[in-house]
Amino acid sequence: MGIQGMELFAIGVVIILFMAVLKQFGILEPMSSFEDSSDSDLELSTVRHQPEGLDQLQAQTKFTKKELQSLYRGFKNECPSGLVDEETFKSIYSQFFPQGDATTYAHFLFNAFDKDRNGSIRFEDFVIGLSVLLRGSVTEKLNWAFNLYDINKDGYITKEEMLAIMKSIYDMMGRYTYPCVRDEAPSEHVDKFFQKMDRNRDGVVTIEEFIETCQKDENIMNSMQLFENVI
Repeated sequence: MGIQGMELFAIGVVIILFMAVLKQFGILEPMSSFEDSSDSDLELSTVRHQPEGLDQLQAQTKFTKKELQSLYRGFKNECPSGLVDEETFKSIYSQFFPQGDATTYAHFLFNAFDKDRNGSIRFEDFVIGLSVLLRGSVTEKLNWAFNLYDINKDGYITKEEMLAIMKSIYDMMGRYTYPCVRDEAPSEHVDKFFQKMDRNRDGVVTIEEFIETCQKDENIMNSMQLFENVI
């Protein structure tokens, strides 16, 4: 993979990787492969965590009841306890990058889904985040991406945070990218990112600066539309 256009990759990789993981899980199976259900609630087994009711999740997402039932079957099949811990999450992502180290990026992505910071992702966390990534508005998707980059959740992206994210992406892709990655490449990319995003030159990027800049970038806007209506 070339190094140019890493802003686009940094945002788009969230959606791309999630689609790969969902297919690996068998969660993105055709809707027609499941029989219609007359039940108004999710099928529940004896699990550590039982998700919210189907009607409530439908109101919180942009999925239909049938889609939610399909997603839950896949989630429950791979996560019988009803929860995904960070180590499991990391191991899933590592499968897709055998020549790199995906653990740090997976850590950041896990934290973006683990809204209540309890060390596990519930089905509700998973499906609400997935709804944003697949069917949310451009602004909703960019807010989600900003939350990923804002590691300490203080409402700002610092150079240190963006450098940590970029290093994790380069580590994930491995040393076999083309052209070869130079050691200083992540820092150079962060400098370019801030030149573009930090409009008032105060050393941090706010959510307003991030969204405004991304909305003016045609490539980023196109990437936000790539995976709409895939399920």
